[in-house]
Amino acid sequence: MMALSIRQPWAALIMNAGKDIENRVWSTRVRGRILVHAAKGCTRDEMEDALDFAHAATGDRYHADLKTIARGGFVGTVEIVDCVNASASPWFVGPWGFVLRDPKPIPFVPYKGQLGFFNVPDSAIFSTKEPLP
Repeated sequence: MMALSIRQPWAALIMNAGKDIENRVWSTRVRGRILVHAAKGCTRDEMEDALDFAHAATGDRYHADLKTIARGGFVGTVEIVDCVNASASPWFVGPWGFVLRDPKPIPFVPYKGQLGFFNVPDSAIFSTKEPLP
């Protein structure tokens, strides 16, 4: 399955707060369900700025603790349904936005991230034959 590393708290906001755009400086033709990898790196300033942005975008105040938020592994799956260079979504800042739908959290699975999309064998995620959400 394809995966994409996303810095926290953005990955958590996709899973739990309706963040429906993942902003990038590059476009993609990838479509379909991907794994959301919560990147390991995150500074206190990045966390505070992201949570302030989320508050402005949604009107809701989200809280996350830099010491306990899941980082360095998979936190869920989401569908990429489009890639746009403009959107009415309050989450869009561009220049490109991957349009996201139907996030499904999974129990945290530690895994080393990579830049861009990367392939992950199912065996790295699940020890049973259960399908990915």
